[in-house]
Amino acid sequence: MKLEKDFIIGAATAAYQGEGAVSIDGRIPIYWDREYHQLGCKFNADIASDFYHKYEEDIINAEKFNIKAIRISIAWSRIILNEKNEINEKGINYYNKLINCCINHNVDPYVTLHHFDTPLIFFEKGDWLNKENIDNFLFFAKVCFKNFGDRVKHWITINEPWSIVCGQYIIGHFPPHIKYDIEKAVLAMHNMMIAHSKCVVMYKNMKMPGEIGIVHILESKYPFNNSIESENAAKKEDILANAFLLDATFYGSYSNNTMSQINEILLMYDKHFDIPEEEKAVLLNGAKLNDFLGLNYYASHFLSPWDKDNYIHHNGTGEKGSSCFRLKGIGERLTKSNIKTTSWDWPIYPKGLEDMLIRIKNDYGDKKIYITENGMGSLESLDNGSVDDEYRIEYIKEHLEAIFRAKEKGINVKGYFIWSLFDLFSWTNGYNKRYGLFYTDFETQKRYPKKSAFWVKGLIDENKSNNI
Repeated sequence: MKLEKDFIIGAATAAYQGEGAVSIDGRIPIYWDREYHQLGCKFNADIASDFYHKYEEDIINAEKFNIKAIRISIAWSRIILNEKNEINEKGINYYNKLINCCINHNVDPYVTLHHFDTPLIFFEKGDWLNKENIDNFLFFAKVCFKNFGDRVKHWITINEPWSIVCGQYIIGHFPPHIKYDIEKAVLAMHNMMIAHSKCVVMYKNMKMPGEIGIVHILESKYPFNNSIESENAAKKEDILANAFLLDATFYGSYSNNTMSQINEILLMYDKHFDIPEEEKAVLLNGAKLNDFLGLNYYASHFLSPWDKDNYIHHNGTGEKGSSCFRLKGIGERLTKSNIKTTSWDWPIYPKGLEDMLIRIKNDYGDKKIYITENGMGSLESLDNGSVDDEYRIEYIKEHLEAIFRAKEKGINVKGYFIWSLFDLFSWTNGYNKRYGLFYTDFETQKRYPKKSAFWVKGLIDENKSNNI
């Protein structure tokens, strides 16, 4: 597999899933802290992968295995101390050390500002349903740009708006555990896009020496069969999960088709969505200045019509075949017998990534894109100090091949980040769903490179030689 000289192979992490250290150095709670401790969960992220203390070891591992870029996120809850937005200097100091460590070891940091981790004090006031949260987020972002922007050259405003709202207001497996409320999901996505747009404009007005974008999880939607009804189901879920956010990102508005489809869905719940006039220019200004799109890809879905009651069962344990996703008036996700799935019922379908990349070019024009997350979660155990994860190697290889087929068609993909660098805490799975190139022994916090880590190193080594 021949990589271009400037094509980046990186790995991804997230603050809450890796750092631990939830009660030290002035960090304030986020809504997940309350979730895991008050609801009697069997797991929590109090220690996670202890990245807060072990970041230097992990960055050195990345350097040793030729991984030259890493996605990290800055925990909002470590930067501000209270509702008055007083700044926590200990949090600033920690991220200065982490960023400097990355640079000193030739690992380029790609920094995310919001990765599912609104501080509890703002979450309790409505999170992204409350427009005041936008101003609080912008204050936090400005502090980060001022303190780290001289060294960080790649910024991501928000990670996966669709995943946030789907978890909070549709599936209901994220706090506040509301189900099937599509109106709240649409409004929260819109407010996040307003926050993103204002953040991009602020970054550019500050004349920062880098690039800024947003990360969307994008799953191609296909009709389960050739019927018109299945085609309509696929189109409706695509509008809700993909087009709504892509329109805002690239057009700076919502197309007539998107708006009509969104309101057709909402009409079933006697709801309606309109953009306040003063926010139209905000979206447009942000879209003009957006530098790149981060695309997270794990699965695609096959839709059949569904007009009965809503019913969703989230597979959060790896019990294969237990998931169910049915939204009234939109569709039901079905499994194709010829397509493999993970233990969490996610279809393994690299063509969906290729098709999404081509769709973005066809619908929105030539855009700079990073694949900011892609990986395979699995139930794994250590065997004599190693993990033979050949399935993960095959997964990564097939998705890289899909990317390069798209690149041959003129799609401007500049990098690929594997989720994740090391095994992390998983929001609804705890510690049994492992994605890492490095195995984390969560009792000792020792790291072990998996077979996939050596494969990635070999791929980069081979292409480094070819590009000399």
